[in-house]
Amino acid sequence: MAHNTVDPATVTPETAAQIRTWRCDEDFSWRAVARAASDLWGSGRGSNQLYGEDLCVAAAKVLGEDPRREPWN
Repeated sequence: MAHNTVDPATVTPETAAQIRTWRCDEDFSWRAVARAASDLWGSGRGSNQLYGEDLCVAAAKVLGEDPRREPWN
């Protein structure tokens, strides 16, 4: 599932919570998560879908959740 576009060590509980809000509460697609993260944190990856997916996987793991299960997918 991971594409190695995100270093999991850089995902803090605070950033994980923000990513979870975008994906799970606001129903952002992986592309939309990538765009929001790029805009907020200046990653420069734009709306790269693989980046958005990797962000969600890393965030879910930080929060002790399964990225393949609800509410992530």
